[in-house]
Amino acid sequence: MTAVPLDIRPGMGSGLSDPGFGIYVHWPFCAAKCPYCDFNSHVRHQPVDQPRFVQAFLKEMATMRRLTGSRSVTSVFMGGGTPSLMAPETVDAILNGIARHWHVPDGIEITMEANPSSVEAERFRGYRAAGVNRVSLGVQALNDRDLKFLGRLHDVADALKAIRLARDIFPRMSFDLIYARPNQTVEDWDRELKQAVSYAVDHLSLYQLTIEEGTPFYGLHKAGKLVVPDGEQSAVLYEATQEITERENMPAYEVSNHARPGAESRHNLTYWRYGDYVGIGPGAHGRLTAGGAKIATATERKPEAWLERVEAGGHGMIDQELLEREAQADELLLMGLRLKEGVDLARWQTLSGRDPDPDREQFLIEHGFIERLGNSRLRCTPAGMLILDAVVADLAC
Repeated sequence: MTAVPLDIRPGMGSGLSDPGFGIYVHWPFCAAKCPYCDFNSHVRHQPVDQPRFVQAFLKEMATMRRLTGSRSVTSVFMGGGTPSLMAPETVDAILNGIARHWHVPDGIEITMEANPSSVEAERFRGYRAAGVNRVSLGVQALNDRDLKFLGRLHDVADALKAIRLARDIFPRMSFDLIYARPNQTVEDWDRELKQAVSYAVDHLSLYQLTIEEGTPFYGLHKAGKLVVPDGEQSAVLYEATQEITERENMPAYEVSNHARPGAESRHNLTYWRYGDYVGIGPGAHGRLTAGGAKIATATERKPEAWLERVEAGGHGMIDQELLEREAQADELLLMGLRLKEGVDLARWQTLSGRDPDPDREQFLIEHGFIERLGNSRLRCTPAGMLILDAVVADLAC
């Protein structure tokens, strides 16, 4: 991969079908750091200078606009960290800035992540007035014991209050749960998930607990003080998840995401369909098509260091990489096989310059890990989803 100068000619240029153009804005601050979290999130014990950060977001947008050229936005996502710690005025200024730099059609999906512990009705109404029309709540569990174990600042009562508010104020709402927690049985998860489906409007994100290096849970797990379900038990919990959500008309459209038909996250589909997206804010990543090339961008992770970079130079990017077509093909495969709809084979062949290895493909088909959808798409079976990384590695060779 080759570093890309910032004055590269903007434009679409790829000749491939357009799966969307998203804007991701990262708010890196949290009230507390969860012990399982390896996201770019930071706790500050003094108030964050939100007006100063707003000006930096707007400045970085202007740089990104020069890279992308004129584009029509299909979705906006404010993630973190905890974006619901932002003042509504901050959200309004960010969304207005996006509208000044790109074309934002009426009614596109504008999502904001929120934690139940930071939810207030007045603040939610302020976000809605600013233009947010979809909220994603970090609930994570529906029992107080496990919420405490996960380091969450809310309890179940807070979570249910936040869900009710979100349902009343926003047209669309999703929430996250983490499963494969210590000592969690299939029966426990069955009850909790059915309860979750009864609260959900149209979307749920259901993630297996993973032990990430650098987190407090990693140290506990390595010392033998934290035991999570093994691979076999996790697979049983995953299969139960698919069965319950399918039965409740909220099937998986991606490994960890479930929606009623038509309610899939437009922004996340842009990622998984390997579309373009701008990453703005500390630690944000992006994928941009400019001058016929695909560029991977990454910004400085530390909020104050990012702020200083933007104020001095107009952006916080520390990495701009030109992705060769083979690398793009690998990323397309990695992202697309997460989806129930699978990968567009013609697009993959265009990027990779080859057909899938027939022997490898046949082996995976015969063992029930992948399947063809006609001649146009390739997707993982439910069994393949359980070993997704291995399937991707095999096909990418």
